[in-house]
Amino acid sequence: MTDTPDSPALYVHWPYCARICPYCDFNVVRARGREGEMAGLVAALLDDLEAQAALVGPRRLVSIFFGGGTPSLMAPEAVAAVVDRARALFPASNDLEVTLEANPTDAEAQRFAGLAAAGVTRLSLGVQSLDDAALKFLGRNHSGAEARRAVALAARHFERLSIDLIYARPGQTVSDWTGELVWALESGFEHISPYQLTIEPGTAFGRAVARGVWTPPDEDLAADLYEATQSVLGQAGFEAYEVSNHARGVAARSVHNLHVWRGGDYLGIGPGAHGRLTLDGVRTATVAHRGVADYVAGVGAGTPWAEQTALSPVEAAEEKVLLGLRTVEGVPLAVLAELQMSPAGGRLADLIADDFLTLSDGRVAATARGRPVLDGVLKALLT
Repeated sequence: MTDTPDSPALYVHWPYCARICPYCDFNVVRARGREGEMAGLVAALLDDLEAQAALVGPRRLVSIFFGGGTPSLMAPEAVAAVVDRARALFPASNDLEVTLEANPTDAEAQRFAGLAAAGVTRLSLGVQSLDDAALKFLGRNHSGAEARRAVALAARHFERLSIDLIYARPGQTVSDWTGELVWALESGFEHISPYQLTIEPGTAFGRAVARGVWTPPDEDLAADLYEATQSVLGQAGFEAYEVSNHARGVAARSVHNLHVWRGGDYLGIGPGAHGRLTLDGVRTATVAHRGVADYVAGVGAGTPWAEQTALSPVEAAEEKVLLGLRTVEGVPLAVLAELQMSPAGGRLADLIADDFLTLSDGRVAATARGRPVLDGVLKALLT
């Protein structure tokens, strides 16, 4: 059985965090004092997985991704239970990619051996920075020294490692940022995800910036930091196969994320988890209940989703464009044709002529000029 667009990946949302980061707008809750609730959530995850497997039928499983929240706070036994149940419900290859996001604290690093034994093959480490002052500003609960120890330990247990780093922090220089990237390269990472610090409304950072407590770096410095990222990683043999994801070789790319960006199906289980399923030939968007108690109760009642929306052909095509143009692969011209777009004229032709997009071998992709301003390119293309 081979992969097809409706071969599902599995996303598992674990919402618990030891500390809520001030820049985070994900569906998260503090872990302290919720141990009993966690046990109930694990049972609900397994029941939800069973129900969705029955709904979509026997399709080949592409990948599993544990996100959050902080999935490295999960007991390894709980991770193993989800992985084993998924393998029992869906045909899957022996080399199935199973990614888990982890924080590099000393306490969580002690779980790495157990997580590897549970079936995790790829660890994504949320290091974010090596500078202790920056880590304090970002609200992280690890130090630079802890991060270095966690990286060394992870390399002994996982065949594939990825690292998240945040740039465009207040006071950060190009030299500072270049040093962090070089350290990541020297540490042996084959996949690096550099994210520009984004100020989201409703977060602690959003409120602080609105009050004038601090100001993000200006656009010129942010652009310089972006260019430094492309230069340092490019010279080291990394390709920016997606706007914020760089890999050394095709094999180092995230199977799960590529499947999502290509418009593939994925099951979402856990509080607030999003999913995309092809049901009776219709692309369907799902969103689980956000609250842990609401989600557990919903699974028990057979109604885990707060939202279930059948996408129109136009909505499905627009989503494929929004996701696909983030990648170096781009999107098939045929998808844009579904939106009545042609390289012969109109918005698509204008963006190609202005060197924001390129057309090659029947696919449209963002250019080096278009990728740093992709949000604007997409707005010009789709609105």
